[in-house]
Amino acid sequence: MGEEANDSGDGGDGSGTERPSLADQRGVESVYQPAEDSDLLARTARERVEAGDTVLDVGTGSGYVAATLADAGARAVGVDVSPLACREAADNGVPVVRGDLVEPFRADAFDLVAFNPPYLPTPPEQEWDDWMEHALSGGDDGRRLVDPFLETVERVLAPGGEALMLVSSLTDPAAVRAYASEHGLASEQLASEKHPYEALVVLRFYRD
Repeated sequence: MGEEANDSGDGGDGSGTERPSLADQRGVESVYQPAEDSDLLARTARERVEAGDTVLDVGTGSGYVAATLADAGARAVGVDVSPLACREAADNGVPVVRGDLVEPFRADAFDLVAFNPPYLPTPPEQEWDDWMEHALSGGDDGRRLVDPFLETVERVLAPGGEALMLVSSLTDPAAVRAYASEHGLASEQLASEKHPYEALVVLRFYRD
């Protein structure tokens, strides 16, 4: 997850009763590394791409989702606001653009757009002013970047294109789908997994 540093927290080991705090999840990395959420999104997206499809991985982070789709034959590019994430994705062989969500790209450019946003609901007093905060924190309601993505992604979808987004039960998937509908996007649930602190869900969005 990310702002784009793609991946969210791993949901913990199941031994506690509360989700680990953002501070507990930091460690030494400056770019969040792939976890259960990025793996679920990558697996689900890989089932939907065909060789030659043009794909965008928003909030690419380490480039894991983009690389997975490139392995499936897609022409994949990543975008991330973090210079550290862009550097790591490039080091991992992923073509990457530094930018905010889909803003750098032309209209109708992509057959599939994948996004694993930062979705951990985080009170302002618990925010950290660094790149890991942007990779993990979804703001008060977990939708700090979810809503702006839904407002803008339709512009870059090719005819018949779709967007896949990983959300958490912490982020209220039903509310996310309702917001998408308000912005002209139909939706469906493609996949879900239960974890100790949440359920992870992959939603598909397409022109209504």
